[in-house]
Amino acid sequence: MKKLLAATVTVLATTALTAPAFADGITEFRIGILGGENAQDRLNSHECLKTHTEDALGVPVKLFAPADYNGVIQGLLGGTIDMAWLGASGYAKTYLEDPEAVTPVLVKINLDGSYGYHSIGFARADSGITSLEDMKGQIFGFGDPNSTSGYLIPSIEIPGEINATMDSGDYFGEVKFTGGHEQTIVAVNNGDVNGGVTWADGQGNWEDGFNSGALRKAVDAGLIDMNDLVEIWRSKPIPEGPVVLRNSLPEDVRVKMTALIDGMYETDRDCTYNISAGESLGFDPITHDAYLSIIEARRAKSN
Repeated sequence: MKKLLAATVTVLATTALTAPAFADGITEFRIGILGGENAQDRLNSHECLKTHTEDALGVPVKLFAPADYNGVIQGLLGGTIDMAWLGASGYAKTYLEDPEAVTPVLVKINLDGSYGYHSIGFARADSGITSLEDMKGQIFGFGDPNSTSGYLIPSIEIPGEINATMDSGDYFGEVKFTGGHEQTIVAVNNGDVNGGVTWADGQGNWEDGFNSGALRKAVDAGLIDMNDLVEIWRSKPIPEGPVVLRNSLPEDVRVKMTALIDGMYETDRDCTYNISAGESLGFDPITHDAYLSIIEARRAKSN
């Protein structure tokens, strides 16, 4: 009898070790990564987060890097993505389509303790373009229609500064979407467009691509030399986008993931650098109220 009991315990223990972990009410966890750089680089930079998440939840983790912002947004809305770091405009779209889909939990903190950033207009230094005035009749590049800094904010602020619309042929010779932040940076650097907009915290040194943002990522990847580029415009401060979690996730999963990323700066600064696009102080709690102005701007833009 003792041998039978021992054998039964052994089988149960082995089963517990090899069976899928259902303790948290999920069998896998799916993280969406917004555009901004090519898909493989996005996956590589988030591999550390994948590993930490698997350790925290005890289930397999999948990373998704859709071709555009809308792929992540629709994944959150449709339940095929559980967590993502959205831009403010992306969160606004998600909220406007389904207010019950996700909740913002964390926001990236800059080295000075702020959580704002800027849309940065830029051109090649050898182009002779140093301002929006010099861009008249030139080709202007937006990133993604669901990007805050790559479309929403500059499409609202720039018309007031140039006293014209953003329609092709009105002030700019042509206005077109490049597909994302990295694509805009490369397009300007290669001369495919004369100027464009991307995101950066606006802190630190220009030659480094600032402390964090798409320019910093492009410098780190060896895609550009910032000395070849020049800033031609800067938006007012924009609230940094939130890390969001699907509301339908079990509460303990939401708590564990919030704690994991909130504590990442103390536990793994290299991973923090990777997932926050450069130097930062990690992530702090944020709420829906921080994005009310962006939600209203997005709502007005769609009307």
